[in-house]
Amino acid sequence: MPIYQCTLTLHDNVFFATREMGILYETEKYLHNWALSYALFAGIHVMQSYRLVGPDAQRPSYLDPTSEQNLLPLNKEGIYVFPAKPLQWSYQVHTFKAAQVHYYAEAVKFGDCTGNFPINYGRAKELAVGSIYQTYILAPETVQIPRWIRLGKWAAKVHVQIQTIAEVESGSGSYICTHPLNPLDLPPATRLLLYNRIVMPPSSLVSHAQLEGDYWLIEKRTYLPRGVAYGANYPQIHSPTCPSH
Repeated sequence: MPIYQCTLTLHDNVFFATREMGILYETEKYLHNWALSYALFAGIHVMQSYRLVGPDAQRPSYLDPTSEQNLLPLNKEGIYVFPAKPLQWSYQVHTFKAAQVHYYAEAVKFGDCTGNFPINYGRAKELAVGSIYQTYILAPETVQIPRWIRLGKWAAKVHVQIQTIAEVESGSGSYICTHPLNPLDLPPATRLLLYNRIVMPPSSLVSHAQLEGDYWLIEKRTYLPRGVAYGANYPQIHSPTCPSH
């Protein structure tokens, strides 16, 4: 199974509301691997419905096997995307106004109406153009990885550069992974000993983690856990959907 190193370069500002503090909506500097998986493979290896209606429209469905848009089909095809680590990044803060649609609803004031300031605006802290990220993808040689993807609330344009990792060693034992990981995707046999937690929806990530289990050593400098798969460490996912990478 080849391992690809991907460099992501932002050609638009990327925004997603990781934290909301008053009128400030802040974007986390890490990119979640589930969001990257949809951006890279939706419509080809992950079903993409034209629209959702009813109670399913707002229900998270990343690991729900009954949902059409879950990520589990990627496990069957041997595809996995790691979270992306920022190599070079900066932020821009933009002010936006939350407008109301008056032609079908009565206008109402937003939030606390007692202050002497406009309350129907906010500030979005966005990842700026030119920020560069790095991630890894496990995929068969036959899989086509797009060169351009869209990310975030504004569907920002991101350039993807792919390089096949030539030197990969495997081993087992205790190691430190400096690349961010999704703990829900780690194999149950891998023990997560120490880590820095990255709090972000839909599931928190970890970075600079000390682990114990099977690993890959990439070009003698980067450790990655072996056996990762979407929901591999999620109790409601059955093991037959999780292959061993």
